[in-house]
Amino acid sequence: MIKAADLPETIPLFPLPGALLLPRGRLPLHIFEPRYLQMVEDCLKTPHRLIGMIQPCKSRDGAPRMNSIGCAGRLTGFSETEDGRYMITLSGISRFRLLREIGGFTPYIRAQVSWADFARDLGRAEHDPGFERVPFMDLLCRYFEAQGLDTDWDTLKDAEDELLINSLAMLLPLNPEDKQALLEAPDLVSRRDTLVTLMEFALRCRGGEDKLQ
Repeated sequence: MIKAADLPETIPLFPLPGALLLPRGRLPLHIFEPRYLQMVEDCLKTPHRLIGMIQPCKSRDGAPRMNSIGCAGRLTGFSETEDGRYMITLSGISRFRLLREIGGFTPYIRAQVSWADFARDLGRAEHDPGFERVPFMDLLCRYFEAQGLDTDWDTLKDAEDELLINSLAMLLPLNPEDKQALLEAPDLVSRRDTLVTLMEFALRCRGGEDKLQ
């Protein structure tokens, strides 16, 4: 397990719209751009093997930039295809705050980051004492039906609170701004509340008046 003292001040960044990684979550990625192939190769040479997932966005004047908060994952799965692409898995370690980009000779972005606001991410899995699973699963079922999605419902029903909420946050077809709101939720309870609000809003937009009571 990575400790706070082991977290580096500088990490490579992988800006990817709509891709959400959360602490203790797992994110599979298909790497094919030359600059990110180089990023993976360089990452494998480091002791921590961390890559920072972060979402690009636009400033008020429309200029491209990156969100201030991302999540770093440890490269825990790696395979190479015959044509030179990489299939990797990142295991979420901790969120970070972007301080500044660092210039250099790498074709990908490197940045100085701060971990100070996210000490909880390195601890044990979170629990949601007020989680009412039955009405939540009912709302989720109606959301999946409206979106034309399917899943293994038995697995979802048996999943621990954090695994269920965070997996849904990472996998549901939400826009990048909503994904960022889920990432920045301070704790599991806030993330669950945000997820419920987003699903209710999506159902209302489709003409329903579904609400989680």
